[in-house]
Amino acid sequence: MVAATAVALTPTAAVAAVPAGFTDSVAISGLSSPTAVSFAPDGRVFIAEKSGLVKVFDSLTDTTATTFADLRPQTQDFWDRGLLGLAVDPQFPARPYVYVAYTYDAVPGGTHPRWGDQCPTPPGATDQGCVVTGRVSKLTMGSGGTMTAEQPLVTDWCQQYPSHSIGTVVFGPDGGLYVGGGDGASFNFTDYGQVGNPCADPPGAAGTNLTAPTARGGALRSQSIRRPAGEPVSLDGSIVRIDPDTGAGLAGNPFAANADTNAKRIIAHGMRNQFRFAFRPGTEELWAGDVGWNTWEEINRIADVNDATAENFGWPCYEGSARQGGYDGANLDLCESLYTGAGQTAPYYAYNHSAKVVATDPCPTGGSSISGIAFESTSNYPAAYDGALFFSDSSRGCIWAMQTTNGQPDPTKLVPFVTGVNVPVQITTGPGGDLFYIALGAGQLRRVTYSSGNQAPTAVATATPSSGAAPLTVQFSGTGSTDPDPGDTLGYAWDLDGDGQYDDSTSATPTRTYASQAVVNVGLRVTDQAGAFGTDTVAVTVGAPVSQDPVPVIDTPTSPLNWVVGQNVPFTGHATDPQDGALPASALSWRLSIQHCASSGSCHEHVVQNWSGVASGSFIAPDHEYPSYLDLTLTATDSSGRTTSVTRKLDPQTVQLTFTTNPSGLQLSVGGTAQTTPFTRTVIVGSNNSISAPSPQAGPLFFRYQYSSWTDGGAQTHNITAPATATTYRANYSLCLC
Repeated sequence: MVAATAVALTPTAAVAAVPAGFTDSVAISGLSSPTAVSFAPDGRVFIAEKSGLVKVFDSLTDTTATTFADLRPQTQDFWDRGLLGLAVDPQFPARPYVYVAYTYDAVPGGTHPRWGDQCPTPPGATDQGCVVTGRVSKLTMGSGGTMTAEQPLVTDWCQQYPSHSIGTVVFGPDGGLYVGGGDGASFNFTDYGQVGNPCADPPGAAGTNLTAPTARGGALRSQSIRRPAGEPVSLDGSIVRIDPDTGAGLAGNPFAANADTNAKRIIAHGMRNQFRFAFRPGTEELWAGDVGWNTWEEINRIADVNDATAENFGWPCYEGSARQGGYDGANLDLCESLYTGAGQTAPYYAYNHSAKVVATDPCPTGGSSISGIAFESTSNYPAAYDGALFFSDSSRGCIWAMQTTNGQPDPTKLVPFVTGVNVPVQITTGPGGDLFYIALGAGQLRRVTYSSGNQAPTAVATATPSSGAAPLTVQFSGTGSTDPDPGDTLGYAWDLDGDGQYDDSTSATPTRTYASQAVVNVGLRVTDQAGAFGTDTVAVTVGAPVSQDPVPVIDTPTSPLNWVVGQNVPFTGHATDPQDGALPASALSWRLSIQHCASSGSCHEHVVQNWSGVASGSFIAPDHEYPSYLDLTLTATDSSGRTTSVTRKLDPQTVQLTFTTNPSGLQLSVGGTAQTTPFTRTVIVGSNNSISAPSPQAGPLFFRYQYSSWTDGGAQTHNITAPATATTYRANYSLCLC
């Protein structure tokens, strides 16, 4: 996730592909924006939903959930914030505790509710930000099988902007509780605390705009353990190890002797959004996936959680193994001292946003968000997967396996494992040692199994023609069906009348004539001689049957709207239904999302806000880096439960900003990247953009230059609001002996 990992989506179908011999199947469905799963030792399955609900199933065969805990009043479910982490005590139910990590709807030191599941303007989600915190709590299960008490263990992780929130909570082999949270900083500009500093980062007070080079706020909270002695330490961008009963840092932690309570908890830092991490079985190694900004996704390795080293993975001074252009260009003291000092702990593995993870995989490039880490252990998977590291990317919709050499994950041995996943936001191992994953976009927990024996065939049904006037004679064929086992023969069973029973034909190529107008969902089941089977459906439309589904209509805004950041955009809509007539506002729901796109054209979704039971409303157009656009979706539900959605794409108004230097050919930083002048950036009108003039630097003919001034009168490092007309910004330099 360039901006984030977890997003709330309407469940949609996705066709996932796995290697030969593996099967990807639904374990639990019907979930609402699931984010995390944890398997209890007694067979129960706990699932967190982004809204703040924790559901429990008695087993994987249980189809009816019980609400274990309702944390919605204290959880802010907005953009990428929500209930995102979940872990069951390893000694459950003897120790009847479930641990959660969620966005706490309160300002630092405050109580909930502060904002609810929204962020008004002002302050604006991506302008001043609706400031909240992160919380890790211990939930006690009562005799009835539901939560009876919540004990907050840690409340910290100041978050100004609506992403890079709280993340994983997991138990280590030492019995400690490990928790991670992101930097809570802007994903649009180089953020060092210059917009209000609501987290009260040094050297200024809350409400004071910090300035480079001394600023130590914004994304630099990830480096807060390196602040001067006596300054407060933030948990943002760190992984902590705490006592699961008290929340205190464990005695063996690297900063256990530090006077600061938060410092005592930290075992690693310098991360942007280490959304998911996991232990490698049989070791003390903790592996974390860190979501990058514009260029790199990282897999970082803490070699031994028990040693005295607190790994610094370098964010925001580094992204991947290189200096981060935007933060390097700002000449920030905390970064400059890292460059000339200890540097970073480099990623174990990193992949570029513009590159394939595996050259032959079908996964899109561009937007990338590493969203899961898990290790093979005790499965019946083929030997090539023994000890493999699995990792997922929610933007690309894929899971890969990093197979091992001499027992260690080997970046040269990468293979695609599950492709075409509908927004994977967690992967983990579960019963049988199988890989399970949360498909947030499908509202499902899914399971990947392997069979070394007989494998199920794949059914493929076709209909020719698939539509036409009544009477309609249709030729069906199942001859495209296949079986992965050589020599297997297939039997065919058809449901030609759409009643759900495969009792109408056993031919591979049956024919049927339909006399009445209807849409018939024809089913095919193919079975091999061992009894394994696969199914497929094909729709046949006879005549012009009246749809039974509701018809939603977005009246406003219309597609020609080109919004600017901060613009108030009203929306209205209505819906009709063939049976119910005009539907009331209570039957309508809306969703606003940002489609964040890469230059390659691939996009991924970040849900901004949802509204239920209204026919109209309004929203403030948010700030986001370009290319991006808004999707406004209206869903109508009729009295029978049928739903239909319609989406309107809303493009932003953009402007070209040109950046030059005098003399030409020097480097400037805009947002997160540095570039040689002159260059032009396309941005959204009204967007907030950070610009920096690095100094000193080498220029033409090997002369060195130092910064003098910007033509807009701003400081060497400052933010600009994109105007409505094309504008040139020039940084002036002078020769120096420096």
